[in-house]
Amino acid sequence: MTQVRALWFFALIAATVFAVGMALMPHPVPVVEIGDKWQHMAAFGTLTLLSVLAFPHGSLLRIGERLSFLGAMIEVLQSIPALHRDCDVMDWVADTAIIVGVLVVVRVARGTGRRR
Repeated sequence: MTQVRALWFFALIAATVFAVGMALMPHPVPVVEIGDKWQHMAAFGTLTLLSVLAFPHGSLLRIGERLSFLGAMIEVLQSIPALHRDCDVMDWVADTAIIVGVLVVVRVARGTGRRR
């Protein structure tokens, strides 16, 4: 693994730990004051981009599948009463929508770069 890819990989790990930690914290301190769905999209958009950078030859479909699964698992875990969080399928939909959006942009960018 090159040094640059290793940096992206460690950034991905840190961002994942941060996102999951904030999602499962009973009373998270708001990082920024934006709506819940926007926070989900910011987190999963960042995770998607970092995943593509950390695994540049990885399957985009596999990256999308794994990140969408992470979003679903977060929602399942938020249904644990002791966490005092709300499980909302629309949060998972927002996660998956931004994952797909970022991956489509990456796919188009990769296709454009190969034609030059």
